[in-house]
Amino acid sequence: MPKRGYHHGNLRQALVEAALSLIEAKGPTGFTLSEAAKTAGVTPAAVYRHFEGREDLIAEAARQGYEIFADLMQYAFDKGQPSALASFEATGRAYLAFARKYPGHYIAMFESGISVNRTPELAAVAARARGVMEQAAAELSKHIPPEKRPPASMFSAHVWAMSHGVVELYARNSPGTQSPFAPEDLLESGIGVYLRGLGLITPDS
Repeated sequence: MPKRGYHHGNLRQALVEAALSLIEAKGPTGFTLSEAAKTAGVTPAAVYRHFEGREDLIAEAARQGYEIFADLMQYAFDKGQPSALASFEATGRAYLAFARKYPGHYIAMFESGISVNRTPELAAVAARARGVMEQAAAELSKHIPPEKRPPASMFSAHVWAMSHGVVELYARNSPGTQSPFAPEDLLESGIGVYLRGLGLITPDS
């Protein structure tokens, strides 16, 4: 691919796309800015017009991932309304769907070591994504007596951690691992156990 220097039409986004493909192939620390530039078809010097270093490039990939993620979570929540339970379960499934469809973004967001507080923009959109899950948890648990009700942030964090664990262990094709059940079924049953423990759904007879 010929070098295009500073004349690339949308160099910043081209570099993000290049980084995402390299993250998928090599992991977040397995490539250099020079490789990202080469993949985007520009000179290494052109990168520094937009990013100070590789971490800044990955942070932008993570920010864009959170934008997609937050929109997807909000869509899932809204689609499940007016049932609080349906909305809550939909956000869990949306988490798995996002990890499967956007692996480069997912890795940049959760496995790169980049703090969500690296930039105000990244922090804001990450908070928006968490807010959707907290809203779903608050809606579902509002009938629990206040003295027995877990904080919505804790409730949603438990389910977020469960979703993340299912993704990491069984939905990312990790070498040597194979689940006897579909990741969606694992997550649904795990959420079911959690909700039964809180008294939010009827125990199996």
